[in-house]
Amino acid sequence: MSGKQASNLEYFQFRELHPDVFMGTASDRYAGWIGQIYSGQRYAGNINRRSKRIGGKSFDEEVLPVESVEEYFSHFRVLELDFTFYRLLLDKNGKSTPNLHVLRAYTQYLNKEDRLILKVPQTVFAKRLWRKGTLIENEEYLNPEIFTHQFYEPALGVLAAWLDGFIFEQEYQRKQDRTSPKTLAGELDDFFGAIPKDSRYHVEIRTDALLSGPVFDVLEKHGIGHVLSHWTWLPRLSHQFAMSGRRFLNRGKQCIIRLMTPQGMRYEDAYSRAHPFNAIIDGMMDPQMLDETVDIMHTAIADGVQANVIVNNRSGGNAPLIAQKIAKQFLEVKTEL
Repeated sequence: MSGKQASNLEYFQFRELHPDVFMGTASDRYAGWIGQIYSGQRYAGNINRRSKRIGGKSFDEEVLPVESVEEYFSHFRVLELDFTFYRLLLDKNGKSTPNLHVLRAYTQYLNKEDRLILKVPQTVFAKRLWRKGTLIENEEYLNPEIFTHQFYEPALGVLAAWLDGFIFEQEYQRKQDRTSPKTLAGELDDFFGAIPKDSRYHVEIRTDALLSGPVFDVLEKHGIGHVLSHWTWLPRLSHQFAMSGRRFLNRGKQCIIRLMTPQGMRYEDAYSRAHPFNAIIDGMMDPQMLDETVDIMHTAIADGVQANVIVNNRSGGNAPLIAQKIAKQFLEVKTEL
């Protein structure tokens, strides 16, 4: 690692790691990143404070204004916007939802080289939804019309200049509710055959029993990327990658690695430990997660594939510091090679 590279990492500068490496985070605007990514005085008096209830506990969150994305992109090359997971961009009457207004606000502060990844709303890709503490069947599951007209088209209309990926995240399926890999493969084949063709689609399946040949075959048929996710109930990243034959299936020559939560740790516990997201928490981050991420990054580069590494605070406490560790290890391995 050169002196310049070491200096860049000290100041959380990840934009020049490698032409095919796009380091970013899951969401942005965290006040806990002030002093790392954001300048404190710039937002004085303009931080929104809100209460959030997780796992029966109440947490106070401090959120920076949308304009902070300018500073974000002075450090990172890509940003995953995950608030789109919770609501479509147009309602059934074709009217803009609040999420579409927020996306429009972001565009005021983006430069042409900035890149965004959007999460597709859960109403499109979840078989079951939590409603009032109960899992119910999702009547809009894999509805191509809803995806196309109420999300995809308005997303392109607003973000066409910056949009690099769509993540379709399917929830973990309990054994008693689980479909078969063959059935899921058929459902995905029908859905991706009915929506607009696009080389930016990626699927995250959170049930390891469904990560199998028939599903991977359908993803490959449609050029859909398999998201490698370090998440509560999924096997290790290296194992997930091996299950697909260490293949990158996305037709656009991109892969997405998402570092979400420690293995075996539920969302609410990870959130509680990581909050307020301003430091790495002792014993929370898995060093092997870093090793495997770096290995996949180098494998992608060797295959001519762009590696998008998306870091969540909940994977260890503070996403910028975790990204810093990954970047340092990536550059050290690169030097050895």
